[in-house]
Amino acid sequence: MIVNPPNRFTRLLTIALVAFGCHMVAPAVALDDVMTPIATPKQPKAIELDTGPLPGATAQESWHSQYGSQFARNVTVATLTPFLPKKRKATGAAVIVAPGGGFRTLSMSNEGWEVAEALADKGVAAFVLKYRLNQTPADMAAFEKHMAELFSTPRTIRPLSEQNPAVDLAVQIADARAAFALVRERSKEWRIDPDRIGMIGFSAGAMLTIATTLHGKDAKPAFIADIYGPLSKVDVPADAPPLFVALAADDPFFATADFGLIDSWRAAKRPVEFHFFEQGGHGFGMYDKTTTSTGWFDNYVRWLDMHGYLERKKK
Repeated sequence: MIVNPPNRFTRLLTIALVAFGCHMVAPAVALDDVMTPIATPKQPKAIELDTGPLPGATAQESWHSQYGSQFARNVTVATLTPFLPKKRKATGAAVIVAPGGGFRTLSMSNEGWEVAEALADKGVAAFVLKYRLNQTPADMAAFEKHMAELFSTPRTIRPLSEQNPAVDLAVQIADARAAFALVRERSKEWRIDPDRIGMIGFSAGAMLTIATTLHGKDAKPAFIADIYGPLSKVDVPADAPPLFVALAADDPFFATADFGLIDSWRAAKRPVEFHFFEQGGHGFGMYDKTTTSTGWFDNYVRWLDMHGYLERKKK
C-alpha cells in the first residue's frame, strides 16, 4: 500500500522513468538489470536538510543496485552531500546535483556521486541532493509488482505547461531551496561564491531543476542543466539563467515531442545550449557508452568554462 498517492503529474512521469524504464539503454559493458536489495551505504558527509520528514510516510528509506548503479528509495528525509575540489583547483563555482528516478527512486551513483566527483575534479564544488520521494511498497517484490502494474497500461505524459509544478513538486522544490540556502550559508567555509551556484538534474531531477528555477523563489540558480528531462514549453522569466540541455534522439520518452523548452528560452532571449545526440537512449548519465552521448559531460564542462565558471572570479 502506498501512502499519500501521487498526483497525476508525478504518476505519469513515474510511469515513463522509474525502475523498468529509466535506464533502458545499457552502457557499453552489459550490466545486471535485476533490482537487488543492498544495505544502505555509509554517507558520513551527508548533511540533513531542515525540510523535515516526509508527511505521512510509513515506508523507510531503502537501497538497491541495478545497472551497476546504487538507487535510494522511499527517501523520507532530504540530505545534501558535499564533494569539494582541492583548494588549488577551486574556482568558487558550485552545482547542486539532482539525480533522477521518476520521484520514486534516485540513481545515486550514475547521476549523483559520479557526476559530483567529476565536477569537483574540474574545480567546481558539487552537492548531491537526495530529495524526498513519493512512497512505494517497502518490500522489493511488492515494489516490482506495483511498477509492473503501472506499466501495464500505456499512458501519455502531459506537457509541463499543462501541469502545476509549484504544487505538484512542492516537497522536492522545498528540498532544493534548502540545499541552495545551506550552500550559501556555508559558502565561506566551502570557498564558494554565493552568486555562482548552479543546478544540474537528470530526468526527474531535470524536471526538478526547471521547477526550482521557475518556482523556487529564493533558490535562484545562476546556471542550470537539463539532462534527458522533458523539453515542453514553459514561461521563462526575463532573468532566467543560462540553460544547458542534453538529450538523445532515441530517448523513448522525451525525444518524441517538440523542443518547446529550448524555444521558450530562445524567445525570452536567454542563453541556451542544446546537444541532441543521435544515440544514447535514456539514463546514460556517467555510463561509459559507445554512443556520442558519453561526451555530454565534456560538453557541459566546456559550456561552464565558456561562461567563466572554471576560472576564479576576479575581485
